[in-house]
Amino acid sequence: MLSQKSIDIVKSTAPVLADHGVAITTVFYKNLFAAHPELLNIFNHVNQKQGRQQTALAKTVYAAATHIDNLGVLLPAVKQIAQKHRSLGILPEQYPIVGEHLLGAIKEVLGDAATDDIIQAWAEAYGVIADVFIQVEKEMYREAEEQENGFKEFKNFKIVDKVLESDLITSYYLQPEDGSAVPSFSPGQYITIRLSIQGETYMFNRQYSLSQAPNQHTFRISVKKESEMNPNGKVSVFLHENAQIGDLIEISAPAGDFYLDIESSRPVTLISGGVGITPMMSMLDTIAKVSPARPVAFLHSARNKKVHAFDDNVRKIMSTMEDTTHLALYSDDKHLITKEILAENVLKNSDVYVCGPVPFMKAMIQSLYELGFAEDRVHFEFFGPAVSLDLECVNSENTTLA
Repeated sequence: MLSQKSIDIVKSTAPVLADHGVAITTVFYKNLFAAHPELLNIFNHVNQKQGRQQTALAKTVYAAATHIDNLGVLLPAVKQIAQKHRSLGILPEQYPIVGEHLLGAIKEVLGDAATDDIIQAWAEAYGVIADVFIQVEKEMYREAEEQENGFKEFKNFKIVDKVLESDLITSYYLQPEDGSAVPSFSPGQYITIRLSIQGETYMFNRQYSLSQAPNQHTFRISVKKESEMNPNGKVSVFLHENAQIGDLIEISAPAGDFYLDIESSRPVTLISGGVGITPMMSMLDTIAKVSPARPVAFLHSARNKKVHAFDDNVRKIMSTMEDTTHLALYSDDKHLITKEILAENVLKNSDVYVCGPVPFMKAMIQSLYELGFAEDRVHFEFFGPAVSLDLECVNSENTTLA
């Protein structure tokens, strides 16, 4: 329990974090990795190089400082981040290491302005915040391990099939190496894959949506080759160019709080852009299997037909259902999902699920709100190093550590 004095100090220093937060987190990561390079086996190197992780952590720390007297406000964000921590195998003993270097960075950047009272107050606050994460993640690990066919951290899976879905997207079908069945999951969730790449010092972790309905035999991920990224998407390029049937990949149990409500009977509208179609495939496939009478509208945007994955699959699945509409638009033809398109095609009283690149998601969500859709009916999740509209969806090789 934080003392009132510590609460007052932390809240009073929150504006300082708004001004110096990125500088503090930049020093933090530099010092953390110098002292504990093994943590580079967990963190996303691309996010570090591009500064996204530093900015994300600064925002997280600022939010914690602002609401330190009412952390319940942050619980939804904590749970979302904790899902990613659990999928990455973050352990309780790593939190004190992070705390030590975060406090050290505050002192280094602020200098004499970071008095002993301020550092002590922040140390107490960090302890409280860390304990919240540890307890939430402990329960998530327990649930992942205790479910049927579950496991706690990472497990070896074998690639049993590799299917080209478009010019850019390839699906990988994965089975446990030990011959066991796979655990179930909620349609829309993701898994983390962990692998080593020859010539690279540290391991890579990437999170990818599961792109088919739950079944006992395989997980399926569908990966876009990000060869145009700067730096290149090393994991996606490796998978496309090197991963073969029979190869082993370490995988964590499914995670994430962006998923279809399968208990609801309300209509569903799926809106995706590019590789954001992957969690939608899991949702659509599941609806077709468990409630084929449920009305579904599927709106998808891609650059052109060559890069449009799953078009034939969507049509085939929808042919088994009772009440569906499907619209695919290509930006190369100057056809976009506009506010007017949404007004005409989003089903009334539906739950709307949105996934795609950042600009696409911003436009879709804003338009849906302007059309009068309630926030609790518009479901989305930006996967990356922060919980904000600055971030991309799960399939864009992002991870989160805060």
